[in-house]
Amino acid sequence: MKRFNIFLSVGMLMVFLSSCSKDFLDRMPQTNISEDMTFLNVKDLEVYTNSMYGMIGPNYSDGFSDNIAGLSGSSTTDNMVRSNLTVANAGGWDDWKSLRRINFMLQNVHKTKGDAASINHFIGIARLYRANWYYKMVMTYGDVPWYSAKIEENEEELLMKTQDPRTLVVDSVMADLEFAAEHIKPDGTNTRITKWAALTLLSRIALYEGSYRKYHTYLKLDQTSNVFFEKAAKAAKQVMDQGGFDIYNTGKIGEDYRALFSSTDLSANKEVIFYKKNSTGEGVANNSHTVFDYQWALSKDLMEEFLMKDGTRFTNQSGYDKKVITELFKDRDPRLAETIMEPGFKTNPELPVPYILKPTFGGYLQVKFYPRDPSIRLGWDLNYTDLPIMRYAEVLLNYAEAKAELNDISQADLDATIGKLRKRVGMPNLVGGSVTVDPILAARYPNVSSNKAVILEIRRERRVELAAEGFRANDLNRWYVGQLFAENPKGMYVKGLGAFDVTGDGKVDIAILNSKDDVTPIANLPEDEKKDLVIYYLSENVIYLSEGTKGHILFARDRDQKREWKGDYYYYRPIPIQQTTLNPNLKQPFDWAK
Repeated sequence: MKRFNIFLSVGMLMVFLSSCSKDFLDRMPQTNISEDMTFLNVKDLEVYTNSMYGMIGPNYSDGFSDNIAGLSGSSTTDNMVRSNLTVANAGGWDDWKSLRRINFMLQNVHKTKGDAASINHFIGIARLYRANWYYKMVMTYGDVPWYSAKIEENEEELLMKTQDPRTLVVDSVMADLEFAAEHIKPDGTNTRITKWAALTLLSRIALYEGSYRKYHTYLKLDQTSNVFFEKAAKAAKQVMDQGGFDIYNTGKIGEDYRALFSSTDLSANKEVIFYKKNSTGEGVANNSHTVFDYQWALSKDLMEEFLMKDGTRFTNQSGYDKKVITELFKDRDPRLAETIMEPGFKTNPELPVPYILKPTFGGYLQVKFYPRDPSIRLGWDLNYTDLPIMRYAEVLLNYAEAKAELNDISQADLDATIGKLRKRVGMPNLVGGSVTVDPILAARYPNVSSNKAVILEIRRERRVELAAEGFRANDLNRWYVGQLFAENPKGMYVKGLGAFDVTGDGKVDIAILNSKDDVTPIANLPEDEKKDLVIYYLSENVIYLSEGTKGHILFARDRDQKREWKGDYYYYRPIPIQQTTLNPNLKQPFDWAK
């Protein structure tokens, strides 16, 4: 039995006392928890489900994806594409206590007395969290063991079971979500799980599964993909028709978009379906200032996908690939300057000079989610902006994509989805009948065949609208374009070694030189300009230029530790070897066994 005890200690045992609030614990002995004394009334269910809310939270980074250029933080995907991930050093597969917490309630809720609708409301919340937990496991490992009840230490057969097939687990996930969407009440604040949050998650997961089955043809599930696209469209449409939400638009163009990510109060924002409240009074804060020039910057690839303000492609501009940073923002989609730092940006409006970028992350600094008001940006984990978890824009994008994948999207659908998003920022709508295939997007997503032009433009809109909100890596996975993880990202364009302006005031701010021994490119600069320069040296082996003495910023790490996409098994992660040793019936996903 020793191995079962070890297995439980790394993932399956729940420390029940630490997961419940004081009010709940006061109703029962704190030294000997008895299942007979739990979940006796609706209030018990409410208090218990409150402990689950941390299982779904906000995201303000696109992590390791093609939206990111320089990145100093660690990432499992980064380790994988550099051939550093193995079954011996893999993490994960260790949060089974969260599932046990959920199943503990669901197994005991039959004892609850009270209004049936209220009981089903909280059952729905628990099943929503179980669905979300399980689908994250499916996205990571493919096949996983399905448990609908908590497991006891003496249940050897269950503890030692192998994985259930993806189809069974996903069907169970969808059943949980559909129950949640039917029974969770529609009323409540947007800091709580409502019917609309359940429908949003249903549309999100169904869209992922539909596109995963369609494009990952090796699974031989592509013939079932439309079932999930239909579920995604139906759930999204219900939110659109009945939820009372709308795109936040007061006519302030970029400022309206910015307000979603840097506001101290999202409670009345009709676009926000679910968010995390932060406040000085309650001592709840976030760390969102770290998006700005701390561990990463955004990529040239992302920057180029933003359209011109008139709706034409930036990549149709003459010399688009050679434009320097001070030329990139003119007449562009206003969301660009709300996502990537525009020259002239100040971290504090009272500062005499704008912020001067450091090129070591590539130059395209993320400003989306950056708290603009210094009075609420007080330090590490001391930012007091509210953070959206689910917003109506995603629902519109889910609906548009699902309908396009079903080859059943009308101009009215485009007007009600993409049109609303573009209208907010003063841009023309997407006209399905006249849109042509963008060759750059076609090369990026070569497996799109039917309804190609419209699907590609919906993907563009999704990337732009949801940039830095944590969706991009999952999108690349479900669209079966994992090779994009292995492409070396680029930063801003540099016309040549020497000094140049990055703030837009016409004065030189930084210089890039080969080494400290070669200052020839700035030798003729006036001394008063030279003394204020911040100088970066290629010899420091952090960045280099794509054409030697000019070109786009590239990263020495990508040159020295090459990225490679080795095959379909890279869409999954290995199960840590200690887990397959404890339970030999667990099988590594696809080729990770090799």
